[in-house]
Amino acid sequence: MGIEFRGVSKTYPDGTVAVAEFSCTVPSHRTLALVGTSGSGKTTLMRMVNRMIEPTHGEVLIDERDVRELDKVALRRSIGYVPQAGGLLPHRRVLDNVATVPLLNGVTKAAARATAGELLEKVGLDPALGKRYPGQLSGGQQQRVAVARALAADPNVLLMDEPFGAVDPIVRRDLQDQLVALQSELGKTIVLVTHDIDEAFKLGDEVVILKTGGIIAQVGTPQEIVAAPADDFVRDFVGADRAERTLRTVDHGGRRVVVDGDDRPVGVLG
Repeated sequence: MGIEFRGVSKTYPDGTVAVAEFSCTVPSHRTLALVGTSGSGKTTLMRMVNRMIEPTHGEVLIDERDVRELDKVALRRSIGYVPQAGGLLPHRRVLDNVATVPLLNGVTKAAARATAGELLEKVGLDPALGKRYPGQLSGGQQQRVAVARALAADPNVLLMDEPFGAVDPIVRRDLQDQLVALQSELGKTIVLVTHDIDEAFKLGDEVVILKTGGIIAQVGTPQEIVAAPADDFVRDFVGADRAERTLRTVDHGGRRVVVDGDDRPVGVLG
């Protein structure tokens, strides 16, 4: 289920241009990472997909159908959504948080809870945690629950808004690894918003680097962008000249060790 942004713009009543003439296609089963600083329009673009924000001009299509033709409630229930802070309902147990959308879609409580327990396991949590309330979980655990909830109705499209921005770096890397594994297994069509270029490169099959106002600075695979930054803005944004981006190999005890520009080891070849 592919997504297409076709010449979309968003101008607010005070004249602020959040996005100007943005066009891009997200192929089915792939992950598009929208990355940029504050004010680059990345969250605005993502929220156009589930009609949380309506474009001033242009169209957003899912499987070649304009989302404005679809009922807002039905559209949102058909799309998985992971907000930055998890957005869990604090007064409901974890299992019932995950089961929320299937229940709204008419699935029986028993079936919804059974699926929820399976999803908790799939995102790396002990299903027994389903009996707890969100406030009894760590930040990383809450974000795993948020991912499980987004997957509960088995959506084809998944929107992720800075999903791992509120946790510490170690937990963040673990959550990123979990998402890579899940995407390999499930093959969703994902639009991911992040301000972290390393996260964008790790999770995105294709990356869109945005300037203020939703202007595309460069679009391509992580490899294409690192190999050939479009301009100085992109070069600075991705840190093309950073030591960790300039790798080489050295011999050490008969093995080829990969080191960065500061001679710090980052891996071994073979």
